[in-house]
Amino acid sequence: MSVLRALRQVTASSSRAVARPVARSGPLRFATVQLAPRASMTAARAFSASVSRFSEGSTDVVVSQKLAEELKYEIEAIADAPGEPEFLKTFKEEGIWEIQDVAGNDEVTLVRKFGNETIRMMFSIADIQNAEEEPEYEQEEGQGGEEQPLHSYPIRSSFSITKANGKGSINIDTMCQEGAFIIDNMSYYPDAQLGTELTAEADWKRRGLYIGPQFDTLDVSVQEEIEKWLQERGINESLAMFVPEYSEYKEQKEYVSWLENVKNFMDA
Repeated sequence: MSVLRALRQVTASSSRAVARPVARSGPLRFATVQLAPRASMTAARAFSASVSRFSEGSTDVVVSQKLAEELKYEIEAIADAPGEPEFLKTFKEEGIWEIQDVAGNDEVTLVRKFGNETIRMMFSIADIQNAEEEPEYEQEEGQGGEEQPLHSYPIRSSFSITKANGKGSINIDTMCQEGAFIIDNMSYYPDAQLGTELTAEADWKRRGLYIGPQFDTLDVSVQEEIEKWLQERGINESLAMFVPEYSEYKEQKEYVSWLENVKNFMDA
């Protein structure tokens, strides 16, 4: 009976206890050994596996290697190029337009003064990527043995012109292509801030306003005089040649920076 009583006491004190006989002289007794709860051991193993799984995926190394290869190729391709291309040096030396270019942004702004006017031009390097994705048959149209311009793809660009002593602004939407600006339309906004502000609210307000007729529907003589008016303000062939050159230059810099940033993220 003493053995059964001892066994009941052991069982009641811990459902996780394991009974082991201890050899002694006299009546048989039992000693108990406590084991760690199975649930906590399982959780510890799962946590350890999760840490390993989330800190490094099975494809991280491969992606990083491919990015490194592409980065090496791009850096070697421009290794012999000067720090600043000649076309950009010449443009800056002219001192007409100020370049406002923020690293990481795909839009570029050019600003200049003309008398009491402030002229701003904006264009995006995203149009280069769109042009590169065009089907080959579209790019081959019209070739017929004729030499194509160096920069034949279109780049959307817009101008805003304001006066220090006057209200409102003139906004002009154009397509820059093959060394020329092709005007889509010319708008007038009575509020200069509305015409130049780059916010979602201002864009929403502009949508409800009359933007003027399509430029090519105007009388030919009116078109010609407006084009002369723009050329006098430096919106000419020289500027139209600069825009695609600078777009390619900036796009290359942004691409190399993108490769570096993504690779560093993968390696972290």
